[in-house]
Amino acid sequence: MSNVKFYKGGDIPLELHKVRVVQKLHLVPIERRLLATKEAGYNTFRLSTKDVFLDMLTDSGTNAMSDNQIAAMFQADDAYAGSQSFDRYQKAVEDVLGKKISFTGSPGTCG
Repeated sequence: MSNVKFYKGGDIPLELHKVRVVQKLHLVPIERRLLATKEAGYNTFRLSTKDVFLDMLTDSGTNAMSDNQIAAMFQADDAYAGSQSFDRYQKAVEDVLGKKISFTGSPGTCG
């Protein structure tokens, strides 16, 4: 186990792997991470993945998927229309927004 040092000096213990199935991680020293951030002009899109310990910016696969994400893929209904996965999605959107909604028309549109 290793510690991540925050810029204000605090430490937080972290396991040095994430579930991919298992991928070894290399925690770059804080000095290098701060320098990389400065060299990137404080633009996280310009950071190299070798200087990033945990990528919470993208969904492009630079990090491993969680066990819940992998399980959801196995449970997904891949039907184009009328899928149970879509019904679960619609219910989640309604739960978050607090009101009944309907998706109509072509894919990608809602009304």
